[in-house]
Amino acid sequence: MKKFLAFILLFIGFSFGQDNPKAVINLTTGDLNRFKMYLLSGVANSAEYYKNNLKELKVVVIIHGDAYKFFIKDLQNSPYKDDKTLIEAQKELQAKLEYLHKNYGVRFQMCEQGMKGKKIDPKTLYPFVELIPNAFIGLVNWQNEGYAYIPIH
Repeated sequence: MKKFLAFILLFIGFSFGQDNPKAVINLTTGDLNRFKMYLLSGVANSAEYYKNNLKELKVVVIIHGDAYKFFIKDLQNSPYKDDKTLIEAQKELQAKLEYLHKNYGVRFQMCEQGMKGKKIDPKTLYPFVELIPNAFIGLVNWQNEGYAYIPIH
């Protein structure tokens, strides 16, 4: 009986230790280089690391602050229509964001309250972007689900 109980406890402990890692990213940066390095490259590299260790990294990105501009497919009908650097980088950014979403299951959730303040039409966003009432609610909800908080400011 003791061996059976020890086996059950060992099995339960092993099961809890095998949970997949989870992170919620508080994305507010409008800096293109920081965005590329920390979000696009950083998340992909981290996801590959966990994949190579037989785990699946779960990531949710909460978008607000100056980061809205990276998720708009129709820049000409947005407040960012004159940002030449963004326009030049848009195809590359879109491809990498879609890759993160499709290949690693990264979820992108945008603060609807801030969108209204910046006059961003939801129709101008990439189709994989989800709307949430506000960033605070999104960050609290995901952290209460056990997601590690990662800021990219």
